[in-house]
Amino acid sequence: MDARDLQDIEIELFTQALKLRYGYDFTGYAQASFHRRVRALYATSGLPTISALTARLLHDERYLPEVIAKLSVPVSEMFRSPKSFELLRREVMPVLASYPQISIWQAGCAHGEEAYSLAILLKECGLYNRSRIYATDISEDALAKAREGIYPLREARLYSDNYIKSGGTGSLSDWYTAMYNHIKLDESLSERITFVNHNLVADGVFGEMHLILCRNVLIYFGEALQQRVIGLFRDSLVRGGFLALGDRERPIGGKFFEDFKPVVPGQPVYRSVMVRKP
Repeated sequence: MDARDLQDIEIELFTQALKLRYGYDFTGYAQASFHRRVRALYATSGLPTISALTARLLHDERYLPEVIAKLSVPVSEMFRSPKSFELLRREVMPVLASYPQISIWQAGCAHGEEAYSLAILLKECGLYNRSRIYATDISEDALAKAREGIYPLREARLYSDNYIKSGGTGSLSDWYTAMYNHIKLDESLSERITFVNHNLVADGVFGEMHLILCRNVLIYFGEALQQRVIGLFRDSLVRGGFLALGDRERPIGGKFFEDFKPVVPGQPVYRSVMVRKP
């Protein structure tokens, strides 16, 4: 047995320890991607083996937040995939405007960039004051950064370009203050956002939502877990609610297409057509 095969066994044991000790189940994740992240965690741990990493995880609860932060993929940007945000602005927001109160779930919010993008979109559409955004993630470290609303100044140009391409009606700089090589988003944007821990793998239905965004998360899941999460989203939506996925995420199986129809053909924004059971 070569060293790589031995490491694969160690990773299996690490995964089981994480599940049995803390309830975080990564067994349904895409194997190659998850193994890369465990190896990257091990490479920065200073420990001699992945087995030693497992031992530390089992016996040191304080180590868990760092582990979860490094195993998750908190990569995003404001108005990421501008075409999808433009579609939300043009096709989805007018429908949401018909509701007296609007509930939105942004699953896998990472450092909060898309949650704040939604807040800006809702403000520009005159819907923010009757909306509530629930931005969730598995990582407490990511959620702490999201609550700050502070991002590197070097990203401002990309964010502004995305905003313009998404159909923004003003200037993104209207919504932030630049200071010390960072931008700080206006605090008014966070007034209707609740950042909270939620595990898509283990936790249940998250309220009754009018819109769910989960973009570039499912690509890290295996097929069975993808189906489980899509079912969770279906059961969390009001009838006629909307689901926005990432550009590279295409639903698996015909069952999805019984429950959802694309808002615009070829775009990863869908509307629920399921008749909800009483």
